[in-house]
Amino acid sequence: MFPATKINREGLPFVGGAFLTALGAWRLGRKRLALAASATGLFLAYFFRDPYRRPPEDPSFILAPADGRVIEITRAYEENFLKDYVFKVSIFMTVFDVHVNRAPVAGRVLSYIHRPGCFLAANKPKASQVNERAYLLLERDDGQRILTVQVAGLLARRIVRWVREGQSLEAGERFGMIRFGSRLDVYFPTRAQILVREKERVRAGKTPIAYLPIRD
Repeated sequence: MFPATKINREGLPFVGGAFLTALGAWRLGRKRLALAASATGLFLAYFFRDPYRRPPEDPSFILAPADGRVIEITRAYEENFLKDYVFKVSIFMTVFDVHVNRAPVAGRVLSYIHRPGCFLAANKPKASQVNERAYLLLERDDGQRILTVQVAGLLARRIVRWVREGQSLEAGERFGMIRFGSRLDVYFPTRAQILVREKERVRAGKTPIAYLPIRD
């Protein structure tokens, strides 16, 4: 579809189903249905695209875990896992963004917990607390912990997870996705230097959002 891009396996049943419907409709002479199903299949193939990404080599970078637009940068108290005042960067994904989520740093998965909730619009501040979400807590080799929260949105009805607790991830490695339209919140220590601004567009596994020097 695009150079160095594939369709993620999560989308294959959706894409295949749409094109099979289109094929059946053509054979039955239902051209409008066939065209609509074909257009749906093309959109789903676009939505589930999974481009190749090469992350920056500096391990001190905290990378964007999602494609999208930065909608919030703030200092907040994270009460569930980090239990401290930290920086929070929120990234909003529309249905037109790549939805594959990637590890912001290299580290070991200390926790990956799913919590049910509502389905408010993901760009609302309250969504971080009440929407369906999944918490991914990573610990770097130097002991620094970074928390990424997948937050389901108004249209998103499923958070997909591909990793387990105790697993080691490389920076930029795929760990899950959300269908269809959502946000990701990233929490990290305040000694980090923020490298992005609100309204800036970022790419998962590619764009550094902060710099947190490796501790000796």
